[in-house]
Amino acid sequence: MKTAVIEALEKFYGKNDAEIRLFYSPGRVNLIGEHTDYNGGYVFPCALDFGTYAAIRKRNDKKVFMASLNFDLKVEVDLDALNFDKSHDWANYPKGVLKVLQDEGYDFSGFEIVFEGNIPNGAGLSSSASIELVTAVAVNEVFNLNIDRIKLVKLCQKAENTFVGVNCGIMDQFAVGMGKKDHAILLKSDTLEYSYVPLKLEGYKILITNTNKRRGLLDSKYNERRSECEKALSYLQEALPVKNLSEITIEQFEEYKDLIPDEVLRKRAKHVITENKRVLDAVKALNDKDLIKFGELMIESHNSLRDDYEVTGKELDTLVEEALKLKGVIGSRMTGAGFGGCTVSIVKEDAVEEFIKVVTHNYTQKIGYRPTVYITGIGEGAGEIKY
Repeated sequence: MKTAVIEALEKFYGKNDAEIRLFYSPGRVNLIGEHTDYNGGYVFPCALDFGTYAAIRKRNDKKVFMASLNFDLKVEVDLDALNFDKSHDWANYPKGVLKVLQDEGYDFSGFEIVFEGNIPNGAGLSSSASIELVTAVAVNEVFNLNIDRIKLVKLCQKAENTFVGVNCGIMDQFAVGMGKKDHAILLKSDTLEYSYVPLKLEGYKILITNTNKRRGLLDSKYNERRSECEKALSYLQEALPVKNLSEITIEQFEEYKDLIPDEVLRKRAKHVITENKRVLDAVKALNDKDLIKFGELMIESHNSLRDDYEVTGKELDTLVEEALKLKGVIGSRMTGAGFGGCTVSIVKEDAVEEFIKVVTHNYTQKIGYRPTVYITGIGEGAGEIKY
């Protein structure tokens, strides 16, 4: 894949003396801490060991040529006329990055860029953040813009929010841009305080299982949950001087939850407050080298997302139920926004084959179509690859 993008660039745009440089950006998965990000809480993502490659070569004009080996579409744009264009499909993500860089006052010429990724599209593993970061890091390095990495991460989030129009939090871009091999990132969403936590999986593997469900309801339900959290918070603020739900302890919630008159809103707040605590407990478990406890917290997280936040659905629940019937599975939960997408499981190495066989078979029997299972390690964040 590394050399394929380089060869493709020369095939599509011809050979010349200008240097071709190669960049890579991973996908990401959130291990625990779901729907806490827009409530000012902790998340715990890691970069995966698969992602997006990009070969890039400078031009002397204002033209940008983009191609991907994953899609037929090739796009040519002028740096003086960067606008969202629905027909440009995937290319709107890198275009958005270029527009935001321009708006921030950075100056660069045109270039040719060819992408190839092996992140499953639509699986909720951040293919969009991956293509944004690989573009941003490449342009930053090739044109010597000297933008520090955290700023680059924020600009990529801004591109997705303002140019593409997806109201995502910062976690995806942060995990992709700041990932570190064999470490997860404890990230406080509202302040961007972060620390790396070693995640040594001796004898275990991370398995990501895609429900392969088409996600239609997602945006409306996501916005609905956000507004439910805001309403629940407004009731609790009558007694507590807090800015967001994640500042509230479980003890405070128990004391003041009756201020929330609506049972559904109470459940939403309960999930956020308990999930935030689970992230910190999960980090402690890892620091204590207690992977079994970490797995138990993943299961508790899923149950809370199912019962209190109600964002799982039968596909995700079936995957988790079938996984947890197997010996050697110490934790499994939905990851991402919910209503489809993926689960993440921690599975003993010698149980991986059985997991794939049994979970695939039982899910297909119950749901009517097959899931897809990916075995992954924890990889590096975005950067240049010397070849």
